[in-house]
Amino acid sequence: MTVQDNQARTEGRRFRRAVTLLLMTLFAPGSAQIVAGNRQVGRVAVRIALGVLGVAAVLALVGLVSSRALVSLLANATFLRVIQIALVLLALGWLGLFIDAWRLGVPLALRQKQRLTSTVIALVLSVVAVSLVLTSSHYVAVARESISGIFAGTKVQDPYAGRYNILLLGADAGPDRVGLRPDSITLVSIDEQTGRAAMFSFPRNLQRVPFPEGTVMRQQFPRGFDCGDECLLNAVYTWATDHKDLFPGVADPGIEATKDAIRGVTGLDVNYYALIDMRGFQQLINAVGGVTIDVKQDVPIGGKGGVIRGTIQEGRQRLDGYHALWYARSRTGTSDYDRMARQRCVMAAMLHQLDPANVLMKFRAIAQAGQQVVSTDIPASELDTFVDLALKAKQDKISSVQFVPPLIKTARPDFPLIRTKVREAIDASKPTPTPAGTSQAGGAKPVGEAGASVASSNDGAERKQSSGTSATPASGGSSTSSTPAPEGVTSLNAVCAAA
Repeated sequence: MTVQDNQARTEGRRFRRAVTLLLMTLFAPGSAQIVAGNRQVGRVAVRIALGVLGVAAVLALVGLVSSRALVSLLANATFLRVIQIALVLLALGWLGLFIDAWRLGVPLALRQKQRLTSTVIALVLSVVAVSLVLTSSHYVAVARESISGIFAGTKVQDPYAGRYNILLLGADAGPDRVGLRPDSITLVSIDEQTGRAAMFSFPRNLQRVPFPEGTVMRQQFPRGFDCGDECLLNAVYTWATDHKDLFPGVADPGIEATKDAIRGVTGLDVNYYALIDMRGFQQLINAVGGVTIDVKQDVPIGGKGGVIRGTIQEGRQRLDGYHALWYARSRTGTSDYDRMARQRCVMAAMLHQLDPANVLMKFRAIAQAGQQVVSTDIPASELDTFVDLALKAKQDKISSVQFVPPLIKTARPDFPLIRTKVREAIDASKPTPTPAGTSQAGGAKPVGEAGASVASSNDGAERKQSSGTSATPASGGSSTSSTPAPEGVTSLNAVCAAA
C-alpha cells in the first residue's frame, strides 16, 4: 500500500469522524463532547437533553391521563413564558454544541472539498435543529399571547344550579350600521358534570324584553325594553353602550345589559359571554380548513338591497370561510328564523368537526384568527374546565330551542312560556338513570328521531322534527337516557337537518 493510499484512508476516517460527531450532536446532544471533547460539558448537555425528553414524556402522560390537567398547564401564562424562554436557551445551547462538534472534527486537517462538505452539513443540521426549537418557542409565544388576549377575564363564576350558562353573540358592525348590534344571540347551558348542553336561540327582533330587579336597565325600563320598534333585543347592546354614564365601573355596558336581558327572559344567570365578530368569522373558518355543512336548499350570496353575487348550492359540501359566513348570514328568500337555524348549524359543525390533531396542525392560524374574532370574559384559568366540557359535549346531542314564531310572537312574547321551555330543555338534556340490564330496544331512539316539534317556521308553516330518548352505556351494567324532549325542544341535529 502506497503512502498516498494511507493518506487517503486517514483523510477518509477523519471526514467520517467529523460527520459522525455532527450527527451525534443532532440525535444525542452532548454525546460528541463526551467522546471527543470536554466531557463535563457533554455530560451536562446529555442531562439537559434527557430532562427535556422527560418533561415532554410527562406532559404526554398527563395529556393521556387527564386532558383537563394538560390544558390547565398550557393555559398558564407563567408556565408558557418559562417554556418559551427555556426553548430559546436550548436553541442557543444546541447551536453551541454544533459549533463545538464541527471544531472537534478538526476541519483544517481535512481536504478542502471535505472541509467544505462538513461545514455545509454542520450548517444544515444546526439550522434544522435550531429552527425546530425556535419555531416551537414561537408557537408557545403565540399561544401565550392569544390566551392572554382573548381570555382576559379576571372573575371566576361558579356554575348556576350545576350548569354553566354562556351567552354567544354574533355581531356585525358594518359601515352602513349605527353601532354594534348582535344579530345572533344564543345562550348555551352546559351541565358542569356531564357536559350535556341545551342551546337557546333568541330572535334579534324580540320586543318588550324584561330586566331583573336591581339592574340599571330595570331602573330605566321598569316595564321592559319598550320604546317602539327600535327597542329590540339586539338594540340593548347599543343603548347601553350609548349610555355608559349609567354603568359606572363597568368595562362593557353593552355586554352587561345584554346579559341582564337574557337573565330577565330566561330566569338563568349568565356566567360568561363570547362575542364573535362576524366580519372576521371567515378567517377562523379558513384557519380550521373549512367546515362541512349539509345545505338543504340553495342559499344566495348577497341580496337584501344588494346584488346577488352567487349561490351556495344545495347538498353536502365543504365550505370555506367566505361561503360559511354567507350561509350563516344570508337573508334573501328566507326568514330571520331560518338564518338563526343556519348559524347554529355552523356552530354545531365546528364543535363536532374540530379535533385536537386539527387544532395542533393549524394552531398558529387559529390563534391569530381567534384574537381578531373572539372577545370573552372567560378567564384563562377556566380554560381547562371548558375544554373538558367541550370534549364531553361532542359525544352527545344538544337540546335546542328557537324562540321564534309560531312558538313565540316576537312583538308580544310570552315570557312565562319561554322560561317554561328553558326548564323543559334543560331537563331533557339531563341523563336519567335506567335500571341495570334494561334493554333500550323497542322504542328508545336517539334525540331527534321521534316525537317533538321544532319551534321554527318557514313561510308561516311549522316544520315537524323528531325527538326521543337516547341511551348510552354507563359503568356497572346500567345505562342512562335523555328525558323525552317536550314540544318545542329538539336536538340540534334535527334543526340542522331542516335548515
